[in-house]
Amino acid sequence: MKYLAEMTFPEVQEASKTAVALLPAAAIEAHGPHLPLLTDVIIARGMATAGAEAIETRGLASLAVVAPPLQFTPAGYAASFPGTLSLSPETARVVAREAIAALARAGFERVVIANAHLDPAHIGALHEAAQDSRAAGIRVTFPDITRKPWALRLSDEFRSGACHAGQFETSIVMVERPDLVREAIRVGLAPNPVSLSEAIRAGRKTFEEAGGPEAYFGAPREASVEEGRQTLATLAGILADAVAADREAGA
Repeated sequence: MKYLAEMTFPEVQEASKTAVALLPAAAIEAHGPHLPLLTDVIIARGMATAGAEAIETRGLASLAVVAPPLQFTPAGYAASFPGTLSLSPETARVVAREAIAALARAGFERVVIANAHLDPAHIGALHEAAQDSRAAGIRVTFPDITRKPWALRLSDEFRSGACHAGQFETSIVMVERPDLVREAIRVGLAPNPVSLSEAIRAGRKTFEEAGGPEAYFGAPREASVEEGRQTLATLAGILADAVAADREAGA
């Protein structure tokens, strides 16, 4: 496993002939008072790194390379919180499509999207970018963890929809970047069991309207390093299984 941005161009030229690229997708947005704005980026990069290792271990590619994350995208639900950076869905679609095309031009035989930002507008932009790319002849694998069968493999909190900056996400950040968790704040946060996904389906447009005035949903004080490691392993397995399924289907 290698990180694209740490390679030289001759190394990419040689490796990409038989390699896949993993493209982390995320956002810069509010994640409660205890996690950094970078949370989704941390999770997506951790997911992609673990997925790259799983892909190599299973012999699905000679080398898996993790690309720099996409991190500017729609984040309208958190737009009123300072620091959140939100783009239009149309812009995000173009950026994702061109990033995928750039990886294909570099010679990678497949692009695998590792997404950690669950805003519907963002996910829609990724699906559209993936469809555009496939129409252009690029092999793209995108296991959307908000949909079956992948969602069924994740935690109870994740499936409940009350998982923004809650136990699920906080646990992963505790593994990947424990230095960025405001621990004294985390352990004092009361659970917020409101389902953000249900609120979105009901037409709510902001975290505040959805019942998350502090930009978190779920139970961050129940997070643990053990759960974070287990979740990363599950996410890695999802990416590897999705690649295997696409290869078998000739996609």
